[in-house]
Amino acid sequence: MSRPPLPPFTRESAIEKVRLAEDGWNGRDPEKVSLAYTPDSRWRNRAEFATGRAEIVALLRRKWTRELDYRLVKELWAFTGNRIAVRFAYEFHDDSGQWFRAYGNENWEFDAEGLMHTRIASINEHPIRPDERKLLWPSGRRPDDHPGLTDLGL
Repeated sequence: MSRPPLPPFTRESAIEKVRLAEDGWNGRDPEKVSLAYTPDSRWRNRAEFATGRAEIVALLRRKWTRELDYRLVKELWAFTGNRIAVRFAYEFHDDSGQWFRAYGNENWEFDAEGLMHTRIASINEHPIRPDERKLLWPSGRRPDDHPGLTDLGL
């Protein structure tokens, strides 16, 4: 299975790959998201480790069960060959209604077919008030005219 754009990445294809990943995660469908990764993909997500699609699906199900009304923006940081580095921010609330904003960086490595083999994520979050939210769009894909991280000052 091929998942374009394929490495080696250009600036344009790396930006496209980042946006496709953002779109997938904003869809919050763990099974669909897992198809962007190799069957033996290795993840570090905060202090949690996952190997393979089944563990990725389980991790994402847990994540989106507790991170409600999740909205994510990713931005290309750097790229070379088959690797991409991104920075991101996302907002969500918990079941008590407390809103949070999380910030982080991810390092990605892809196979020749464009599937992500390695994902290393470092993430920090803090509580925010509802009036501090910046990622405001209906559930799903971020609209093309919604500002990105740089434009939002994040």
